[in-house]
Amino acid sequence: MQITVNGQKTTVNEGITLYNFLKDKGLDPQKVVVEHNYRIVRSEEWQNIVLKENDNLEILKFVGGG
Repeated sequence: MQITVNGQKTTVNEGITLYNFLKDKGLDPQKVVVEHNYRIVRSEEWQNIVLKENDNLEILKFVGGG
């Protein structure tokens, strides 16, 4: 199944949750913000969101520094 992640078409398994997708990508939940279909979602919601064909994700990573 195809979704768009940060403007790039990506193939994912059907039935995968947003949480598992992020985990598979090695992303730290404390350091990212996720927009799912143009709506920012809290990390508490990630396990309840099952990705569907043509979904759109924007993932922003926080980077520390000085």
